[in-house]
Amino acid sequence: MFTYVIRRILMLVPVLFGVSVLIFLVMRIIPGDVAQTILGTDATPEALQQLREDFGLNLPLHIQYFNWMSGVLTLDFGESMRTGKEILPDILSRFTVTFELTLISALIAWIIAIPMGIIAAMKRNSNTDFGVRIVSLLGVSFPNFALATIIILVLALVFSYSPPVGYVGFFEDPFKNLEIMIIPAIVMGTSMAGAVMRMTRSSVLEILMQDFIRTIRAKGAKERVVIFQHALKNAMIPILTIIGLQVGTLLGGAVIVEQIFSLPGLGQLVLTAINQRDFMVVQGSVLFIAFIFVLVNLLIDILYAYIDPRISYK
Repeated sequence: MFTYVIRRILMLVPVLFGVSVLIFLVMRIIPGDVAQTILGTDATPEALQQLREDFGLNLPLHIQYFNWMSGVLTLDFGESMRTGKEILPDILSRFTVTFELTLISALIAWIIAIPMGIIAAMKRNSNTDFGVRIVSLLGVSFPNFALATIIILVLALVFSYSPPVGYVGFFEDPFKNLEIMIIPAIVMGTSMAGAVMRMTRSSVLEILMQDFIRTIRAKGAKERVVIFQHALKNAMIPILTIIGLQVGTLLGGAVIVEQIFSLPGLGQLVLTAINQRDFMVVQGSVLFIAFIFVLVNLLIDILYAYIDPRISYK
């Protein structure tokens, strides 16, 4: 296992290198003069030249990339071209908001999706099964922005309640924090629940139809033992896979939901930086998101071996 983990960590290097090169080149080939966009049309040629020199925009591309990556390797992501502030502290502070939102959303999704998926598999082709399948299909197909809009309208028109705007840290005011986060978490959790519900149903159903389950039942095992100690455990691999992909994606920033609810998360940071052509922030944020995504997938792969002893990493 240790050798496998080291090998997977080393594999992160070419992946992150490829992401860094791609985002670096993409930001450079976007039409328009970055310095002109930031300083405006009234900027003097001297001011434009000074900005280019400050951020190395006048250097050859390979030198710019080398300087940027040299800083990244020492955890120096550079400074924002708009605010002049260091990028990494801003990314980390925004990531705590996105991480909390993802965590609450995931808990809501799993608490709903896994039990309902199991029930649907146990009652295959029943009215309960059809109901769960319809709900999961709606969860997967219904856009987040539409669900968020509907929830806001219902709360405002029916209950005369408007979700609070802004963000308050959990340790600063836990109750206010949860009041702010719960509605966007429900919106995101609904979409997550649909996919996990469908995967749980299909995976558990496939295991329940196998011969060893019939043997366990024939030995007189209680249905609770059959489901939770044997069927669900053997069905967790594909469920974990979809969970890992969802969590990795959400940790990269739920752009639409964060924008609707004015949450200062990582997705909102990237969107704002793109609109402002602050490509130093975009480069650092995308590279950080890529690192988080591959790290989550590494953790999921490690969990496979603990859940299913048949999986061996050598």
